[in-house]
Amino acid sequence: MFITGAGIFGVFLFLTFFLQNSLGYSPVLTGLAFLPLVGALMITATTASTALLPRFGPKVLIAPGMLMAAGGMAWLTGISLTSTYAVHILGPLILLGGGLGLVFAPALNSATFGVGPRDAGVASATANTAQQVGGSIGTALLNSIAAAVVTSYLTAHAAEQASLAQAQAAVHSYVVVFWICAALFAGGAVLCFALLRYGAQRADEDAPSVPGGM
Repeated sequence: MFITGAGIFGVFLFLTFFLQNSLGYSPVLTGLAFLPLVGALMITATTASTALLPRFGPKVLIAPGMLMAAGGMAWLTGISLTSTYAVHILGPLILLGGGLGLVFAPALNSATFGVGPRDAGVASATANTAQQVGGSIGTALLNSIAAAVVTSYLTAHAAEQASLAQAQAAVHSYVVVFWICAALFAGGAVLCFALLRYGAQRADEDAPSVPGGM
C-alpha cells in the first residue's frame, strides 16, 4: 500500500499537469479524462475481491497487478507535446486502472484477514495510513525530482526558444517521473512475489484465542 500510494499519487499529479499545462485541457475535461482509469479499477477491484481472492489468494493478484501498473506507467512515457488522448493516454490509463484494481482491494482485504474483531479497525487504519504516507512522501520526492529535471533540461537547451524549451522541459520531467513510478510498481511486484504466500487465505488455527471469546 505504501508503494502503491507513492505511485498513484504521482500519476494523478503529473498527468494532470500534462493534460492541463501541455495539452491545454480544462479542469473538468481533465477529470473526465481519468474516468477510464476509475472504471477499469472498479471492475477489476470488484472481480478480484469477490471472485478471485477467495480462490487464489493475494499473491497471484497483487503482484501481477503491480506489473500491470508498471506497464501502464512505462507506456505513459511515450507522451510528447503532440500527443493525443486516444493514442497516447487512454490505453495506459486503462492498463493502470486494471492493475491498481488488482492491488487495492486484495491488499486491504489481506490487511484485515484473520485479525480479531477488536483489532480490525487498527489493521485497516494501518493499511490506509501506509497508503497516505506513501502518497505524501512520493509526491514530495517526485516533485523535487521533476523540478531538478526541468532545471537540468533548460540549462542544457539554453540556446533554444525559451517558450518551447520550457514546454519540452516540463514534458521531459513528466516522462522521468513516470519511469520512476514504473520502477516503484515493478519493485512492489518483486516484493509481493517474495513475501506473499500462494493459495487461498486460511485463518491460523493455531493462533491463541483472545480472552472473552473475541
